[in-house]
Amino acid sequence: MSNATASFGYRDVPEAEKEGLVREVFSSVAGKYDLMNDLMSAGVHRLWKDAMVEWLNPRPGWNVIDVAGGTGDIAFRIAELVRARGGEASIIICDINPDMVGEGVRRAEAKGEHSIRWLTGDAQALPIPDASMDAYTIAFGIRNVTHIEKALNEARRVLKPGGRFLCLEFSRVAAPGLDALYDAYSLNVLPRLGQMVAGDADAYRYLAESIRRFPPQAKFAKMIEKAGLAQVKVRNLTGGVAAMHSAWKI
Repeated sequence: MSNATASFGYRDVPEAEKEGLVREVFSSVAGKYDLMNDLMSAGVHRLWKDAMVEWLNPRPGWNVIDVAGGTGDIAFRIAELVRARGGEASIIICDINPDMVGEGVRRAEAKGEHSIRWLTGDAQALPIPDASMDAYTIAFGIRNVTHIEKALNEARRVLKPGGRFLCLEFSRVAAPGLDALYDAYSLNVLPRLGQMVAGDADAYRYLAESIRRFPPQAKFAKMIEKAGLAQVKVRNLTGGVAAMHSAWKI
C-alpha cells in the first residue's frame, strides 16, 4: 500500500484520494461556477482569458484541445476568434468532471455553438492520439491535478511538432503590497462568498489554498521545460495574481 500523499489545499491527503476530493469540489459548484468567477474577480477573469486566446493566436484549421475546459470559456473564445478570421478550428474540451462538462454542453447549446467536441477524461491520461494537436490550452485547471508532471508530459505527447502549449493559472503575486491584500481577500472573503452564492464555503477555501500550494512562476516554467517543451515564456497578469506560461513542442 502506497504512503504517498498529495496536496489538497493546505492539507496533505493520501494520493489516491485527491482526485475524488477535487471532483467533489467541482461537482458541488458546477452550477454556479461561472457566476462565482465573475463575482470573485469582478469580471477580470474575462480579460485574462481574452489575453490568453489573443496570445495563442489560433488559426483556421487548427486542432485544439482545451484541458480542464469545464464550462467552455476558453474554447468558445477560440472558436469565435477563428470564425472571425474566416475559418473553423477543430476544438476538443476534455474535463475530468462530468458535472462541469454538463454545464459546458448546456452553455454551448444556449449559444448555438455546435463545433466543439466534449470529452470526460483525465489530464494525466488524455484520450487523445499522439502528436495530433496544434495547440494545448489549460486555464485554472493544472493546479488541481494530482501529478502536474504527468499532465505536462501528456501535453507534450498530444502536441504535434511545432505545437503550442499555453497555460493560464493563478500564480505568485509580484506587485509590492498587493500580496497581503490578495491573501486577505482570497482566504477570508472568497469562502464567505462561496457559501452565500454556491452554498459551499469549503470548496472556495480549497481553491484559495490550492493557489498557495501551486509552484511560483519560475519553478513552474522549469517543470514545463523538464517535460520536454521548449521556448518557455511567462507573462504576469494583474501583478502576478495570474500568469500565462507558453511553450512549444520542438
